[in-house]
Amino acid sequence: MSRFFSRLSIKGKLFSIAITSSLFSMLLALVILVTVNVTEVKRKAQSDLIAVASLIANRSVAAVMFDDANLAKENLVSLNNLPDLRSACVYTKRGQLFTSLDKQSATCPIVSHGLRNYFDKLNLYVYQPMRLDDEIVGGIFLSSDLSAAFWRELQFIGVVLIVLFVALSITFLLTAPLLNRVAKPIAQLAKTAQKVSQEHDYSLRAAKHSNDEMGILVDAFNGMLDTVEIQNKALISVKNNFQALYDNNPTMVFNLDMQGQIISVNRFGARQLGLSVEELQGCSIFNFAHPEDIGNCNQFFQICRNHPEQVHKLESRIICRNGNIIWARETARLVKDENNRSHLLLVCEDITETRRLSEKIAYQASHDELTGLVNRRQFDIHIQNLVLEAQANDSHHVLCYLDLDQFKIVNDTCGHLAGDELLRQLGEVLRQQVRRMDILARLGGDEFGILMSYCSLEQAIITGEKLRNAVCDFQFAWENRSFNIGVSIGIAPINRACGNAVDVLKEADAACYAAKEKGRNRVHIFSPDDEELTLRQGEMQWVEKIRLGIERDRFQLFGQLIVPIAANRGGLHFETLIRYRDDQDKVIPPGAFLPAAERYNMASPLDRWVISRLFEHLATTPGFLDRLEMCSVNLSGLSLSDQAMLGFIDEQFRKWQIPTHKICFEITETAAISNLSYARQFIDSLRQKGCSFSLDDFGSGLSSFAYLKNLPVDYLKIDGLFVKDILDDRVDLTMVKAINEVAHVMGKKTIAEFVENQSIFDLLQTLGVNYAQGYGIAKPVPLREL
Repeated sequence: MSRFFSRLSIKGKLFSIAITSSLFSMLLALVILVTVNVTEVKRKAQSDLIAVASLIANRSVAAVMFDDANLAKENLVSLNNLPDLRSACVYTKRGQLFTSLDKQSATCPIVSHGLRNYFDKLNLYVYQPMRLDDEIVGGIFLSSDLSAAFWRELQFIGVVLIVLFVALSITFLLTAPLLNRVAKPIAQLAKTAQKVSQEHDYSLRAAKHSNDEMGILVDAFNGMLDTVEIQNKALISVKNNFQALYDNNPTMVFNLDMQGQIISVNRFGARQLGLSVEELQGCSIFNFAHPEDIGNCNQFFQICRNHPEQVHKLESRIICRNGNIIWARETARLVKDENNRSHLLLVCEDITETRRLSEKIAYQASHDELTGLVNRRQFDIHIQNLVLEAQANDSHHVLCYLDLDQFKIVNDTCGHLAGDELLRQLGEVLRQQVRRMDILARLGGDEFGILMSYCSLEQAIITGEKLRNAVCDFQFAWENRSFNIGVSIGIAPINRACGNAVDVLKEADAACYAAKEKGRNRVHIFSPDDEELTLRQGEMQWVEKIRLGIERDRFQLFGQLIVPIAANRGGLHFETLIRYRDDQDKVIPPGAFLPAAERYNMASPLDRWVISRLFEHLATTPGFLDRLEMCSVNLSGLSLSDQAMLGFIDEQFRKWQIPTHKICFEITETAAISNLSYARQFIDSLRQKGCSFSLDDFGSGLSSFAYLKNLPVDYLKIDGLFVKDILDDRVDLTMVKAINEVAHVMGKKTIAEFVENQSIFDLLQTLGVNYAQGYGIAKPVPLREL
C-alpha cells in the first residue's frame, strides 16, 4: 500500500487522503451509529419488555394465588398487541408452567428454574418474579423477536449514511479545486526541478502562486537556483580555464598507469608528439623514449614506485612521430584517484633549446669563439691534468707556447677584421701540424698553446720547428696585400720534477719570451739555469704583486723636488715617484717592478692609481695646492695608447677640482715616438685644458731632434746619463749644451736630471738650463714630507 501511495503524484496523494479520510469518517460514523442504535434498541426493548412483564406479573398474582389459569391467560392475551412478542409464560411459586401465550411456534420452558434476562442473537428473554408482601409467588417469562426493530434501525442508519455520503460528495467536489490549487504549484515546482535536472539549465525558475509556505518554498528554490547558477557559471569558467591551462600548458602532461600506459594527455603534449589525444590514449610512454634512454626511464619508473611520497626528476630524449628528437625534463610522482588506484603523473618540459644552449655555452666556455680552438681556461685544466698524470705515472709531456711575430703590423695596417681572419687561418694551419691527440689552444691575442701528451723533448723540438716553418711558409692575403708572419715558440717539459700547472705555463711563456729576445721566429727550450728566463720569471712574479698592490694600496707616492737654477725661487715644483711596500714594510724602488708593469700591460692601471691618489692628496692636504707651482706625473707608453685614459684624467680633474695648469705629465721619448700620431693627439687634448707636458730622458733616442718639433711639449728633461759626467766628459757637456739651446730655440724649458753636486748645478747655471733635479738637490721623500 505504501509503495502504491509513494508512486502517486502530489495531487493523487491529496485526493487519496481526502477520499480515504472521508470514507474512514463514514465508516467510523456507521460503526458508531450502528453500535449506538443497536444498543439503544436492545436497551429500550428490554426496558419495555421488563415493564410489560412487571405489569402482567402484578395482574397475575391473584390468578396464580387462586389457581385461576383462565384469568392468568386473559392477562396474557392482552399482550397479543405487541408485534414483536413471541411467547408469554406464567409460572407458579414452585416454578411450574401455569399458563402460556404461544406465538409463532414459540414454546415456554416447563419450569422456571434458571430463567433470567438475556439476549440470544435477535431474541430478548425477560423473567419477572411475582411478589406478594416480599414473597415470590410465581413468575412471568416473556420472549421477544427484535428483528423488525433492528431492521427499522438499519433503514434509519441507511438513510443517515446516504445523507452523509451526499454531504461528503458535495464537500469533496467543493474541496477538489482547493486541493488542485495546492497540488498544482507543487507539481509545477517538481516539473521545473526535473527539467533543471535533466537539461542542466540553471536559468529556469519556478512560478510563484502564493505567499504562503509554498511561496516561501518557491522563493527558496529559485534562490537556490540563483546560487547554483552563479556557482555553476563559476565552476564552468574555472573548468574552462583549467581545461585551457591544461591543454595549452607549454608542458606535456601525462596520466599513466603503473605499466606506463597513457590514460590521458593534454593537447599540447599530443601536438608535441605529433599525434592526437585519442591516438595517444592506451599507448605506452616507452614507445616514444629514445632507445639509449629506455633503461634510465625504466629505472626512473621503478624509483617512482618505490618512493611514492617524493617528486622525481629525469632528463631524457623523446622521439616524436615525425622522427624529431626533443630533450625533456621529466617530473613525476605517484597519485591516487577516487578509487584509491595509483597512477603516475608525468610532466615533461621541452628543454631542447636550453640543452642546446647549455651545450653551446659549455663549448664556448671551453673554446675560443674566433678560432674554434680550446681557450685559455680549458687549456689550463688540460695542463693541470697532464701535470697530475706525470706525477702519478712518471710520464713525459711537453707544453709549447707560441707568440706570433709581426702580427701587430697586419692589425695596424689592415684593421682588426684582417687580424681576426689571420688568426682563424693560422689556427687551421697549426691544427694541421699537430697530432690528433695533442691539444691546440688560443691563449689570447696572438698567442697559442699546444699540449703534446706522451711526447719527448726531442720530438717536441722537431714539432716546434715544423710549426715555425709552417707559419713562415704561410702567406696571408688581404685586399691585394700579402703578409708573411713569424712565430716565437717556447717549450717547457712536463714531468714528475716540474711544478704545478701555473709554473709550467710560466716556464713556457718565459721560454717564448727568450725566443723573442734572441731575434724572434725561433724555438727556445726552457732551462732552469737560463739567466734570461730567470729574469723573465722574476718579472712575471711581479705581475701578481702589482695587481695586489693596486687593490690593497701597497704602493706609496714619493716626490723629488725640481728647483729653478736661476736665483729667483718659485713655488713648490716636484716630480711624483712611486714606491712599493712589501709585507715587511720595506720600500722597494720602481726599477724592480716597472719593467714588469710595462711588459705585462700593468703600466696603465698603475698610472691610474698614481693619478687618483696624487689628486686626492693634493685636494685633501690643507694649503698644499696654494704653495704648489707644478707637479709632474709620469705616463707610460701604454697609457698614451689607452683611449680611455683621457676620459679618466678628465674625471679625476672634475672629481678633485685640481687646477689643470699645476699638473705636468711626463712621457718618455721612446713611448712618444712608438705611436707618434696618437701621442700628439693625447698631448694636444690635455694641453688645451691647461696641462703641461714634459719629454723625459730626452737624448737617449737616435732621432730625438727629428721628432722634437712634432711633439708639443713644454719641458725637456735632459737624460741624466749626459748630465752626471758633464764635469769630466766634453762630449756629454756638448750634448747637454746642444739640447738646451735647441729647446730654448723651440720655446721649451729644460730640466737636467742626475744633478748630484753643487759643481754640476753651477755649470748647468752657466749653460742656461732652467731647472735641476737630482740627489744633489733633494732626495725623493713621501709626499706628506714635501
